Amino acid sequence: MVGAVPAEDLPGDVSSKGYGAKHLQLPPPAQQPDVKAESGWFEEEIDDDLKLCYALNSVLHRGPSKYQEIVLLDTKHFGKALIIDGKMQSTEMDEFIYHESLIHPPLLFHPNPETVFIMGGGEGSAAREILRHKTVQRVVTCDIDQEVVDFCRTYLTVNRQAFSSEKLCLIINDARAELEKREEKFDVIVGDLADPVEGGPCYQLYTKSFYELIVKPKLNDHGIFVTQAGPAGVLTHRQVFSSIYNTLRHVFKYVQAYTAHVPSFADTWGWVMASDHPFDLTAQQINERIGDRIEGELAYLSGEFFISSTTLNKSVHQSLLNETHVYTEDDARFIYGHGRACRAVSS
Repeated sequence: MVGAVPAEDLPGDVSSKGYGAKHLQLPPPAQQPDVKAESGWFEEEIDDDLKLCYALNSVLHRGPSKYQEIVLLDTKHFGKALIIDGKMQSTEMDEFIYHESLIHPPLLFHPNPETVFIMGGGEGSAAREILRHKTVQRVVTCDIDQEVVDFCRTYLTVNRQAFSSEKLCLIINDARAELEKREEKFDVIVGDLADPVEGGPCYQLYTKSFYELIVKPKLNDHGIFVTQAGPAGVLTHRQVFSSIYNTLRHVFKYVQAYTAHVPSFADTWGWVMASDHPFDLTAQQINERIGDRIEGELAYLSGEFFISSTTLNKSVHQSLLNETHVYTEDDARFIYGHGRACRAVSS
């Protein structure tokens, strides 16, 4: 997913490419900084007594935006890795797992998805996967941080075509405010958001009031909402995954949780789809829609695998059934900390 690219190889005239220039004028991508002659480890703090460590070849870029710290690393095991506020966002080795799982199930279950709104998604990977669907005519990506968008537009080579698509409208704004003020409705709304962290900008986009008063009214008939829902492992699913699932059950008639293991996250990850229409396709029907609708081959998702991913282990399944917490502004759950990026001396 992540790859360095010289700035001169990127489209400099945004308006000529047609992706929402009337909403956002992006500056020309900055020149790619020299690779720093650093090596060591990136540490992500998962809990008070738990860290994940990734061996590095080098630090390609590090710098703050108005909202968060952005780091691009070259890791020994996962290749290029995007880190925001000390949290691993994606790596070139396995980002396809996360983004195929987030995007393709809701678009495949929708009878004819033409319009999609992405909350977050400044990385460009969610838009990339959506634009593979032949039925899609318009994608609105709304991210709060222009510097993240500029950074990803410069360095993430695999998403250059998505960023330059005439079907993509790219907006810098708070996703809640942007969605609330829009008169148009969408076939699919995607929550490609950072995990809810105490003091962070995203936790209010996981609340019942947001789903009920803003997201659901902006969906067309047969519309589908999907969100990433955080860690979903045996030891981690109670952080936010079970709560997000239960919260959506209070808003939509049909809610489907599913999971996949993402190696660079060192955990099982969760997503939740919600709609007022049932998710009743068979594996064969999903495969047929993949063949008919999607350009190119998927690397991860198939009909059979998606159906299997909705079968959760007994511990997680029971937790989701028994969960009573509803996510609100005054009663929120959070992922541990922000994490922090640092070099550690190997012991």
